[in-house]
Amino acid sequence: MSTLRTNALEGVDAKNSITIVAGAGNITTTNVQEGLCKCWVNFDGSASGAASRDSFNVASMTDNGTGDYTVTFSNAMSNTSYTASGLIALENDAGSYNPLAVANRATASCRVDCENNSSSNSDPVAVDTQIFGDLA
Repeated sequence: MSTLRTNALEGVDAKNSITIVAGAGNITTTNVQEGLCKCWVNFDGSASGAASRDSFNVASMTDNGTGDYTVTFSNAMSNTSYTASGLIALENDAGSYNPLAVANRATASCRVDCENNSSSNSDPVAVDTQIFGDLA
């Protein structure tokens, strides 16, 4: 078995993308850039100002009011057709999770809306949001 070790890989097309072809007869093809998460954040919505615990490609967070946050990206997306998902924990109980809603998608940011089980906006103790799509 051979091992390839390098510090950097660079694609040759306009998007600098890299494609990996694997499997007998080149059956499986994976575009590395298309399959990677471009932005994620874990934050505490119950803290003043939406305190980020950890993140990737997040320039800032804005607390717009109860259960309403804006995530601003460090590197913009190429369009607003990206996909976003996430979960919220309303309390420190690990079994109490709700989906979150993503609205107002812009290339440089998106709004995250968090609701409790009664469909009212709520400031959860844990918010996990992920963005998939193409960077600009």
